[in-house]
Amino acid sequence: MANRSSNTAAVPEAKGALDRFKFEVANELGVPLTDGYNGNLTSKQNGSVGGYMVKKMIEQQERQMSGGTSGSSQY
Repeated sequence: MANRSSNTAAVPEAKGALDRFKFEVANELGVPLTDGYNGNLTSKQNGSVGGYMVKKMIEQQERQMSGGTSGSSQY
């Protein structure tokens, strides 16, 4: 069986923006995320960053789909 990672960007050009977004969310949550190795963080800390990123992306998409623009940001 081929060993394929699912951790690849669907749009590689967005990687920089997603990294900035990740650090912004970590900062909002008080998670001491650093560039590079973060093995010292708990699964809960890392999961909260990813979960909150998804929540914010869904909210942004819902605003776009409804035609609303309040509080929107571009990442």
